[in-house]
Order: sequence, then structure tokens, then C-alpha cells
Amino acid sequence: QEQLVESGGGLVQPGGSLRLSCAASGFTLDYYAIGWFRQAPGKEREGVSCISSSEGSTYYADSVKGRFTMSRDNAKNTFYLQMNSLKPEDTAVYYCGTERYGSDPEKECYYGMDHWGKGTLVTVSS
Repeated sequence: QEQLVESGGGLVQPGGSLRLSCAASGFTLDYYAIGWFRQAPGKEREGVSCISSSEGSTYYADSVKGRFTMSRDNAKNTFYLQMNSLKPEDTAVYYCGTERYGSDPEKECYYGMDHWGKGTLVTVSS
């Protein structure tokens, strides 16, 4: 059974950092585009960052550029979102996603992906 499980969410003060993890099981991340998405209460889902299956290209939403960094560790079958300089407006449920052979990370971040985790809540508040 293919599964994605997010972890690492929590409460953090403005200016703080968190690292989210997305562990894949039942399949390997090779040949999959990967992405992080978020949805705040009352707002539409937003693609935060996506990496193509070839790792040749990476997309970041303007709202997180320079603050968030996405990475993957194929040996651990896990990928990450390092979030620095967090702001209250980053508060949301964060979801990871994958899409086999995905090659256009900006498009995949906009339209979404084939498989999703259940999400982890990030709250930025003092």
C-alpha cells in the first residue's frame, strides 16, 4: 500500500524554524516528482515547493522564496521542507505529495499531485 506520512509540524514562534518530513512507504521515490502544499483555514490549497522527478528543477512559491528549502533523501525514501524565518501567515496544514514522472514542478505545484499525505499542522504564533 502506497503511503505518505508527514511529521515535524507544531507550534513555533514568529522567526523560528521547523523541518517537515514526508516518509514514503510501499513505493520508492525514484522517478517521482515531490511537493509540499499547504492549506490555511478559509483559504485554497497553495503549492509551496515542488521538485521534478529528475531533480533538474525546483519551484518555490513567491511567499516562501528565500525562507523555505526543499530536499530529498532517496536512500531514506523521505523528503523534507526546511522552514526558516516563519511568519504567522505560514500557519496552515502542510501536505506532501508525489507524482510519478512529474517534470514540471511549477505546474505540479499549481494543479496538485497524484498521491497525498494526511497533513501536519504548523502554527506560527507568539
